[in-house]
Amino acid sequence: MLKFISNIPIFRRLFSAFLLAAVIPGIVIGVLGWFFTNTVNDRSEQLKLTAAMVQQSTHIDTALKDLSTQPRLEYPIWAQSQYQAQLPTIIQEVHQKQGQVDKDITKFTQEYEVNTSAKMGRIKATLSQDLPDPGILDQQQKLFKNVREKLWPDFMNAQNNLLKHLEASTITANPTADADKKALDDAFKALNDSWKQIDTIANQINTQTATTGPSITNALIFATIIALLVTMVFVIFIGYIVNLTITNPLLHLATLTKRIAKGETNARAQLQGRDEIYTVAQSMNNMLDNIVRLIQETQAQRDSLQGQVEKLVSEVSGVGEGDLRVQAEVTADALGVLADSFNYMVEELGSLVVRVKVVASEVEKTTSTILDSMTQLVETADVQIQQMGEAGVEVENMAASSRQVAERSQMLFDVANKAREDAHGGRNALQQAVEGMGRINENVQGTALKVQMLGERSREIDEIAEAMTTIAHQTNRLALDAAIQAAMAGENGKGFGAVAADIRRLAERAKDQATSIGRIVRGVREEIGAVALSMQETQRETAAGSRLTQEAGIALSSIFSAIEHQAREVENINKAAMQQLQSSSAIVRIMHEVAESTKQSSVNTREASGNMERLARLVEQLRASVEAFKLREDQEYYMANSGMGLTAEDSSENPLTFSGVFRTVSATAQPAEVQEGTFDSLPQGMPAFTPASFEENQISFPDNWDWNQSTPPLPSWSGEHQAAGNNNSQTPESFPGSSPRWPQSGF
Repeated sequence: MLKFISNIPIFRRLFSAFLLAAVIPGIVIGVLGWFFTNTVNDRSEQLKLTAAMVQQSTHIDTALKDLSTQPRLEYPIWAQSQYQAQLPTIIQEVHQKQGQVDKDITKFTQEYEVNTSAKMGRIKATLSQDLPDPGILDQQQKLFKNVREKLWPDFMNAQNNLLKHLEASTITANPTADADKKALDDAFKALNDSWKQIDTIANQINTQTATTGPSITNALIFATIIALLVTMVFVIFIGYIVNLTITNPLLHLATLTKRIAKGETNARAQLQGRDEIYTVAQSMNNMLDNIVRLIQETQAQRDSLQGQVEKLVSEVSGVGEGDLRVQAEVTADALGVLADSFNYMVEELGSLVVRVKVVASEVEKTTSTILDSMTQLVETADVQIQQMGEAGVEVENMAASSRQVAERSQMLFDVANKAREDAHGGRNALQQAVEGMGRINENVQGTALKVQMLGERSREIDEIAEAMTTIAHQTNRLALDAAIQAAMAGENGKGFGAVAADIRRLAERAKDQATSIGRIVRGVREEIGAVALSMQETQRETAAGSRLTQEAGIALSSIFSAIEHQAREVENINKAAMQQLQSSSAIVRIMHEVAESTKQSSVNTREASGNMERLARLVEQLRASVEAFKLREDQEYYMANSGMGLTAEDSSENPLTFSGVFRTVSATAQPAEVQEGTFDSLPQGMPAFTPASFEENQISFPDNWDWNQSTPPLPSWSGEHQAAGNNNSQTPESFPGSSPRWPQSGF
């Protein structure tokens, strides 16, 4: 079966698997729907049955109530003679109703008793799972049995006894009839209570049947779990088949690739079937066969190439020892281009050695000249430093003098400010004194006017006192006349005489007081006159003092103007002194900076002189190093900055090597054209060097070297290039017999 599945294409295989994975859940869902539909239909039938049970129970309850009231409501009227003829008919109706109710109760108990009725079997199974109290079913059975066997027969017997009394017309005034009526009421009450319980249980059963309970949910959950398990089993089985027919072959191919990556070239894919994976496996097997064949061919070519390389290395090994006279044999194979390029490199290296010798000679001469100039610069710098030191001392003395002048001018400026402040205070005090004298003069004038007015008032008081004296004299005389008249009147004028005596006495006192007032007023007038004279004298003195104070104010104003002018001049002098002090300080600072710069320049010049000496020694070492190279005597090399050797035109027109064949250089080995920033003095065909190429090869030059110069500086090789194991990249240090060493760092 697996072989048959493996022969099916992968797309059809996966499509079939996915189709089955989709169809199987659909079938399961259909089965679940059918099961759920049957469950719903069954529950609907149960609901119809329970609804009929509730309806029948209600009908029986209504019939019982009607039957219980039939023989009792008409008791009062049955005793009347006009209703006696209807009694047989009424009794017959009661018996018919009894028979109908008995049939209904019997049928109800047979059909709707859950524990015993076959119709209620499914409802019993449902209620046994859904009811919280399954004892209701047993209670229903007991109630049915009690009603059917005891309560209903008791009620019928009591009602029949009462009907017998009706037939005998002994219902009224009959104790037995009353007892039967009471027995009927008690029997109906017991029957009605039991039937109400039956009706309540019927309603509970109907309600519980309409409620979704565990009987439905458990069945649905169980069916869903079964369907899920069946679906999972089918899907897992399909996935297992897909894994066996697709995943395992792919894992086999992945393992094959890992084995091939580890070098197992004899590994092959062993698969069965006719699907796409089998096609890929066949292609991989064919590819591995081709790879093995190519590896074998490459191994053979490598062995052949290795022999040619060993031969080439043996021919050119002398270059590593400094012998530039060697020449590699140029063949027509792949190494012929390499041999031709090597011969070209040896030619250019010989030209480079010659140019290095010439450049070293020129550098040596130039270094000697620069060294002499540096020595003179050092001596001149020493003299300048000495002179700058002396000038610095003089400038410091001048700065000290300027500082003293500034301090004295500052003191003078402070004194001038103090004098100006004092002059300000004096002028303000004098101004206040002038204003005070003016106020005193005004007060004295006002006091004089008031004293004059006081004299006039005292004169008026004196006149008033004289008038009072005259009035008192006249009053005294009038009182005397009144006394005389009273004496002449006798007894009738005694009272008037007493009054006249009092008036005379008061007139005498007024006269004495007026005399005293006149005397006091005259004294006051004399004092006021003296005060008026004194005030006039004070007024004259005050006017003279005010005039003198104004003259002093004018003089002090002139003095203050002079002090202000002096203070401004002192301030200007102070500013000039401060500016001179700042200028002196700046000159001192500049002289110190110039001295430091001169010292630093001298140090740099000495260092440059030392570097030039080292450069001269390095040039000697360079010349000694290039002497280690052995050149061909019959070969004419290009000489930089001279007319000897090949020119650029000759080199471009005759591109032949020592072997006499045309030079063929690959794209990666062709010389670069001379660009901006390279050595423009190199001949045509020589590889150009730029600062970037020197950095890549770890060759260092001076930081201030101008790459636009025609003559390159001497390089220094890093330790990595000195230790390289390539025989074709030997440094001068590896040349035998050459003791001088190239420098390990840039200048």
